[in-house]
This record gives sequence, structure tokens and C-alpha cells, in this order.
Amino acid sequence: MRTLDGFMHGVNLGGWLSQADDTSENHYRNFITESDIEYIASLGLDHVRVPVDYPVIEEEDGTVRKDGYSYLDNCLEWCRKYNIHMIIDIHKAFGYSFDPLDKTDKTIFFYDEKIQNRFYSLWKTIASRYGKYNDTVAFELLNEIVEPSVSDEWNNIVLKTISEIRSVAPDSWIIFGGTMYNNVLSVPALADPKDNKVAYTFHSYEPLIFTHQGAYWVENMSEDFRISYPENIEEYRRQSSILSQQLVGAIYNENLTEISDVFFETLFTPALKIAEERNIPLYCGEYGVIDLADDISKINWTADICSVFNKYNIGRAYWNYKEKDFGIINIKDEKIRKQLSENL
Repeated sequence: MRTLDGFMHGVNLGGWLSQADDTSENHYRNFITESDIEYIASLGLDHVRVPVDYPVIEEEDGTVRKDGYSYLDNCLEWCRKYNIHMIIDIHKAFGYSFDPLDKTDKTIFFYDEKIQNRFYSLWKTIASRYGKYNDTVAFELLNEIVEPSVSDEWNNIVLKTISEIRSVAPDSWIIFGGTMYNNVLSVPALADPKDNKVAYTFHSYEPLIFTHQGAYWVENMSEDFRISYPENIEEYRRQSSILSQQLVGAIYNENLTEISDVFFETLFTPALKIAEERNIPLYCGEYGVIDLADDISKINWTADICSVFNKYNIGRAYWNYKEKDFGIINIKDEKIRKQLSENL
């Protein structure tokens, strides 16, 4: 299967230009600095995925915010200095947010032409600015489409956005994923743009009851709930019954019979098949384990999922480098931090 060269072993910079509790200039200047990119490169990783919320780089009326783009410019400079790559991921767009804590309409973006035109304009601006750095920078169109009902509408938006980007950035990698929060099971429903430099992305936090144990933002999840990895699959299914089936439905797939690397290989099979048929690389833009889980379980889980990534040449970026309840560098035990990083 084709690979997304340069984007095989990465980490997310979530909480910096996206989902930041602090939106001051001081935060944007200091949360991620050159020393962080140098450290990431020292771990043997080859790229960073940089989630960006639209208010950082444009005003509410769509006017470009030059100060916001300066943070991306700095990150690009550091990445080039330390010989790693960079994905610009629009995490929240004008008119669309995946965030379950944000109670906005999750479908209006897919039916409102004015909002969509704003999206095309944003991507044309980004592509005009960074397309010349196609040896370093890739573009990820939009993070986590929630509702499966908008799959066709999203595919139409994808094709239009790719066309707009290609008018100014003909040689840049373009990455896009599907519905159900970018679930791997939605990959087969993605459009085939017939473009030699596109990749399909998905996110993998299965079993969610393990990776998001105690997460305050997951509806019906008790904040004191804990579970280890691996456990019997039936135990994960039993515990998952309290959560949204849209989030955890994959765990009930009858083809999944055990919790091991085989679990992930089986789960990824439909996506692998369509990617192979279309000669399109697969990329996992997010996978990770909440900091509340025990350290040994974190290492066991990343070892299993990464062994499958390695087997099928799937590029990936761990969530998350710093804070946001998943941060690698927030692991206090340096030995555990190193073991975890070696899996990535």
C-alpha cells in the first residue's frame, strides 16, 4: 500500500492553536516553542499535526489575521530547521465544530452555501501561503465530521475544496476523513478524488471505554471509572453499553473477537481494502490514551495499535504532545515516557 511519506510517525500539537483554554498572545507564543519541535525530532518522530481553530487565523468576518498566521510560520521554520514535516489541520471552521461540549448545530455547515464558500476561501488562503512548501507541509481539510447523515454532502465539499487548493498548490498532500468523528469504519464511504497526492485519514480511540476512561466530556462517563488494557472484549462491551453507540459502536462488531493487535487489524480491514483498491495512503491523525489510565496499559495499547500501523505502513500522529488530558510530556516517569514514545 502507498505511504504518506514524511508523515509516518508523528504527534499532535493540540491545545496550542486549537481548543486552547487561554487564547492570549502569551499562550500562542509560549505554549509551543522551538525547543518543543527540537525535542519532538529527538524522539525520532518525523512530523507534527497542528490543529488550528479558525478564530486564530481569521476574524469573524473572514478577514485574515496576520498575527495568527505568524504562529504557523514559526512552526514551519522550526520544522524545516529540525527536518520534520507539518500538517495544518483545520480543527474548527466557521460554521462547524465537532466538539461535543459545543452545542452548535453539527449539520448546518453541510447545507449552507455561504458557510461553505467561506471554507473554500480559507483553504485557498492557506494553500496560497504554504503550497510552495510541499516538501514539508500537508493540508488536512477538517477535523471529525460528526453526523453520518452528511456523508454525501461532505464528499461534495471535499472535492470542491481540493479543486480550490489545487489552483494554487498543485503538489501538496491533502488529507481528509469521514463521519462518526472520523471513525475508521467511515473510510469506505469517502470520495475518490482521482488525485495522486491525497490521503484518507481516520482517528482510532478504540476501545473508547479504555482510552477515554474517566473523561469528563464523554456523556454518561463516570469521572472515577477505570479499566485496564488488555481486558476481555466482552468486558469492554459490557462497560461500553452506557455510552453513545455513535462513539463506541465499533466495539460491537461481530468480527472483533479478541483484544490484541488482531483487534485493530480486523477493525482497520475495510479501510485498508478501499485504500489499496484506490491506491490512496491511509493516515491515522489521532490515537491515544487519556492520562487517567495506568501507564502499563498505555504502553500495551500503543504497542498493539502501532504494530498494525507498522505492518500496513499507516502514518499516524499520537494525541497529544502536551496537556489536553493526553500529553506525552506530562507523564512524570521518564522511563514510561520513553517506552511510550518508542512505540510511536
